[in-house]
Amino acid sequence: MTGAEIAIDPVGAEEADPRAAPLTALLRPRTLGWRPRTLGWRFVWDAVVVYAAYSLYELLRAKVAGSASAAYHHARQVIAVERALHVYWEHGAQQLVLRHVRVLQFWDIYYGSIHFLAPVVALVVLYHGWPERYRRWRNVLGWTVAISLASFALYPLMPPRLLPSSYGFIDTAARFGGLGPLDKGSMRDVENLYAAMPSLHIGWSTWVACALVPVVRWKWAKVLLVAYPVLTFVSVVVTANHWILDAAGGLVALGLGYLAATAWEGRRARSGLPRHPRRAAEGEPHAHAVERVPARVPQVHRRP
Repeated sequence: MTGAEIAIDPVGAEEADPRAAPLTALLRPRTLGWRPRTLGWRFVWDAVVVYAAYSLYELLRAKVAGSASAAYHHARQVIAVERALHVYWEHGAQQLVLRHVRVLQFWDIYYGSIHFLAPVVALVVLYHGWPERYRRWRNVLGWTVAISLASFALYPLMPPRLLPSSYGFIDTAARFGGLGPLDKGSMRDVENLYAAMPSLHIGWSTWVACALVPVVRWKWAKVLLVAYPVLTFVSVVVTANHWILDAAGGLVALGLGYLAATAWEGRRARSGLPRHPRRAAEGEPHAHAVERVPARVPQVHRRP
């Protein structure tokens, strides 16, 4: 057998020695294409852009802060709707765990930490293994945040923990703490206390699950990813940081963000614009282009 006829199967090599690439073995599915790439300058640039976008989001969220009177009026509207739908469960849920300080501290830590770490990890994993999927879900995240900003501006909403004491809610982090010196009272968004509808905790946690569940390999990882939005829902309710309707709003914002991102992709595809103009200029084929393989012309050998 000649060298040109030898083909090395990297998947087979890893399966022969599962210790060779444990992270790859964890994430690479059997059916979907795994295309690992190094975290090079392109990722550094994307990381800078994402950080700048998040900083801009924080700035704009502070700028669109509504008045306390409007936020309180909207909170009473939400309570009325939840009572009509028989889902006004926030007060009862918090009362169930008020006697367990350690449990509340755990949920306060969860609320103020995992929310920011999980999307970053998801973006790194997607970029490394599934570049096309990374681009789509990065755009979905951006559109979801933009839609949420519009909602914060149009519908400022007071979270349960900021309502008058007559409603019976408690700001658990302010009373019991959870993150020690990092505590700011339920991780207060001091820039905009009334950015509650939609809940980006629910939107982002569901985004992580939707982005990674179809491509992770192990069942236990899928279970954890599916449980992540459920645990986040528990945390936002028992800490009185969000209403149940806020969680529904987070799902709606994510759904609209997905529709906007896919519509944007379809528009670019119809216009025929490459996703990376510089790469196209250098001669790299478009991601959706069909490579034309010249047909082989049979050679005719004439007898002398």
